Amino acid sequence: MTNNTVELIGHYGSDEVHACSAWTSTSREITDEKRNRIPKLLTFLAEAGHHTPFEKSSLHFLVDCDIASHIHLLKHRIGVSVNAESARYKELKEDKFFVPDDWNEYWQDKLAYYTQQGNELYHQCVGELTDILGRKRAKESARFFKTYNSKITADVMFNWRSFYHFQGLRNKPDAQKEIREIAQKMLDLVKDIRVLKYVHKDGVNHPVRYSPFEHTIEAFGL
Repeated sequence: MTNNTVELIGHYGSDEVHACSAWTSTSREITDEKRNRIPKLLTFLAEAGHHTPFEKSSLHFLVDCDIASHIHLLKHRIGVSVNAESARYKELKEDKFFVPDDWNEYWQDKLAYYTQQGNELYHQCVGELTDILGRKRAKESARFFKTYNSKITADVMFNWRSFYHFQGLRNKPDAQKEIREIAQKMLDLVKDIRVLKYVHKDGVNHPVRYSPFEHTIEAFGL
């Protein structure tokens, strides 16, 4: 029994990438004066609904979550790429599962026991049906013993526009608790991104770490 987890495994883009995309119709050349205008520009684009420039960045996560939450992720298909661990192609050996932390101990124990029984039957079914149906059909059909709280690993990538849409639907009080917590973990990881750049001052290049999406986050009010 483990909690759902989220890992940020990669990202591309920045506030400047979004701004340059918006400036393509005029001039993409970046000057210090234009760079100072980026926060205001991004806020204007976000508030006016001109979100196409925000499709030019990407956020890449590895999510270990219950199947019910995975289904929520699958519903986001525009600008989102999802590839998940499949019990059709392999027998799930780890038997990972999730138990809600807001349940009382009695019902947590009941669900844990029920899930463990299903996992035992799953492996037994795979073993005994392999000689009858073949390994492939035995694996894919034995999945019926797996419960909605069984955990799988999913590879999820958003562009920024789709990430904002995901946050708007899933990181809200009326969203299911589990997917809301996943969305919040993703947002926290994005806010914590720091990249290294060098600022030339007094004849010396000084290393500085900064948030590449700081102004985009502010523009969307996240």
